[in-house]
Amino acid sequence: MSAALAAVAALVLAAPPPVAAAPRTGAGTVPPFATTATRQQASPTPPPPRLPRDFRGKGKWIVRDLDIEVPFTWEGRDGDSQMTAGGPQYPIWFTNLIYHDTLYTLTYKWPGLDEHTCSRIPGFNLEALNQGFENARFVGPETLRRTPQRRVNHWRVGVVLPQLPPGNHPRLPLALGDIYVDERDPGTFWQVLQFGVQNLYDPELDEWLVMDTFEHRPGTVTLPRRCEPPR
Repeated sequence: MSAALAAVAALVLAAPPPVAAAPRTGAGTVPPFATTATRQQASPTPPPPRLPRDFRGKGKWIVRDLDIEVPFTWEGRDGDSQMTAGGPQYPIWFTNLIYHDTLYTLTYKWPGLDEHTCSRIPGFNLEALNQGFENARFVGPETLRRTPQRRVNHWRVGVVLPQLPPGNHPRLPLALGDIYVDERDPGTFWQVLQFGVQNLYDPELDEWLVMDTFEHRPGTVTLPRRCEPPR
């Protein structure tokens, strides 16, 4: 579990440990809710994504191969942040937090899941997350074809092991992420694809978050009671 969580820490927030695969009902990683169209790049490489200290947003968490789409919130306050997908009435329900320099993951519900422990990795905070984003690779400017359409910059981050020089070497893409931030503000996140072993609950290893709103004002971050407080 620690390796998977450490991998996604370099991408967005956190991820669960493995469970038995559920029957597949979809295909591919192209989101059903929005396609993207690459636009011609007319300016130098923009600044990379950077999650702000204070924000709040709502959207959807989508696991396409399971045909699951649930409400999603992502909020930050004074450098702490929390993702929450689904709820007790939905087929999946989890929360991921960066809380007082500690990374937490707690999955309440997931198809085939029997264990519901709160995972904890100390020594991770907003600064570490944004340092990981500094190594992101710029894919290009795009337009998300949604309502409303959004002009974004597409970035890709990844963790590949082992880290070896160019050449014919075996490599494992441990964790990959495609991040779409507002064209004018790299601190406004509109869409994220997480792909790799950090998504071990999902048979196809890919999960989407899609934001409908993203505001730069303080949100609410609450550590679940079953999670051990930071030491």
